[in-house]
Amino acid sequence: MSVDTPAWARSAVFYQIFPDRFAISARVPKPGPLEPWDATPTWHGYKGGDLLGIVERLDELDDLGVTALYLTPIFASASNHRYHAYDYLRVDPLLGGDAALRELLDAAHRRGMRVVLDGVFNHCGRGFWPFHHVAESGGSSPYAGWFHLDEGVLNGHRGLYPYPGAAEEADQHRRLGEGMWAGEASRRTYGYEGWWGLPALPKLNTNHPAAREYLLGVAEHWLRFGIDGWRLDVAEEIDGDFWAEFRARCRAVDPDAYLVAEIWTTKPEWLTGRQFDALMNYPLGEAIIGYAGGPSLDLGVARSHDAYGSGIFHRDGASLAGEIERLLAVYDPDVVNVMLNLIGSHDVPRVRSVLGGDLAAVRIASALQLTLPGAPCIYYGDEIGLEGHHDPYCRGAFPAELPGGAQGELRAFVRELVHLRRNHRALRDTETRIVHAEGAALAILRTDEPEAFLVALNAGTEAAALRLTLPGVHGDPIPVRLSGWPGAAELAPAWGADGTLSLHLPARSGAIVRLHAGRG
Repeated sequence: MSVDTPAWARSAVFYQIFPDRFAISARVPKPGPLEPWDATPTWHGYKGGDLLGIVERLDELDDLGVTALYLTPIFASASNHRYHAYDYLRVDPLLGGDAALRELLDAAHRRGMRVVLDGVFNHCGRGFWPFHHVAESGGSSPYAGWFHLDEGVLNGHRGLYPYPGAAEEADQHRRLGEGMWAGEASRRTYGYEGWWGLPALPKLNTNHPAAREYLLGVAEHWLRFGIDGWRLDVAEEIDGDFWAEFRARCRAVDPDAYLVAEIWTTKPEWLTGRQFDALMNYPLGEAIIGYAGGPSLDLGVARSHDAYGSGIFHRDGASLAGEIERLLAVYDPDVVNVMLNLIGSHDVPRVRSVLGGDLAAVRIASALQLTLPGAPCIYYGDEIGLEGHHDPYCRGAFPAELPGGAQGELRAFVRELVHLRRNHRALRDTETRIVHAEGAALAILRTDEPEAFLVALNAGTEAAALRLTLPGVHGDPIPVRLSGWPGAAELAPAWGADGTLSLHLPARSGAIVRLHAGRG
């Protein structure tokens, strides 16, 4: 069965931006002091990045080879991450407002870049106007049904406590300690259900007809404004019927809209063509990191996030090969080709930190991310090896100027991989075969006749000599020159008399070799 996924996403290379931390434009006035740009990020501090700052650095992203942007939330909010929206129909003034988004969309589209926004439709901020109405009017508010309220609020016997004091916080902790589910505990304590029990995040009732229509209208509005799709926050916490209607309404506005869900595990039931096009492919990213890390893998950093890291453990080539084959088989090929493949995001420790600061490991992980089927998504700064443990440290500021030295060399490596992928369909949505998986070595063959590319990796601490059988592949093996990886003389790829290809891989390195596929 074919699944309808946007054709453009199959060849996309995404770049995820946390807008407060990427770039500041002098054209966006700031209302007061900001946290210093180069200071360690904090939970609540604002550094002042904005959408026009992104516009002013689009040439750098174009040079990197990026073809699509994914922005974490940009709507008006009283938090630096903006997952606490108080106005879904207004771009935050600190980011430059609606006019800045208009300029960003126009500038990106002129370069052939798509722009996907983060949609947070499961919960809102305490300042969201319908919630404020309920906070003032209680159960008498016509918006009461938009939220999950306590019975006492609905019948007028009590009010809401959106800004709890010490007594309410103690009650919440007591209920949680007694084993009460967080949503129920918050409803009993604060008068309404908060996401994960958090009073700052009232959970929306997406089954209420008016609330549902409002949220669907938000999705349609910004697609008409010109965005190219939605990344959907905590998507599993909203029922599938809502998302089916969401998909139908979005596709009616833009048949090419890309809909990718934040779901952290393997869930093919969400990708049948009824709800989403793709998921954030955390299982693949975890597996890549477990292999690439080798002796540098820092499991303490990797597992510092509750929902992340269980799939990160030391893997050899065979273990990674098995997981790649599983993930290629579990989804329809049309879905595999648009899965959002990531090795870092705003929700997890920086990939370089998980890999113990080892740039050789980052190169191996990046090579896998950028040569496997799917839509790779580079988290801003990973291409220059930014470091940072779990939130807020993984959300540090991008340098005002591109760095040189080892960080600059890493960016050159990633840039070369991105452009190689863009220039050769064989490295995108075509045949993928594991042709070697032994010890710390792994070799993957990507073919699209008449081209073939061999992606060979060695995550071990000893050199590896590979002898590969490659049916249907022929021609002079030509290593692709990549910054920081061994050259042709050191790799010495050659066909043997028995028809096998031999290749020498130094420790903690890899190679991409161009060949021919089909009849010789």
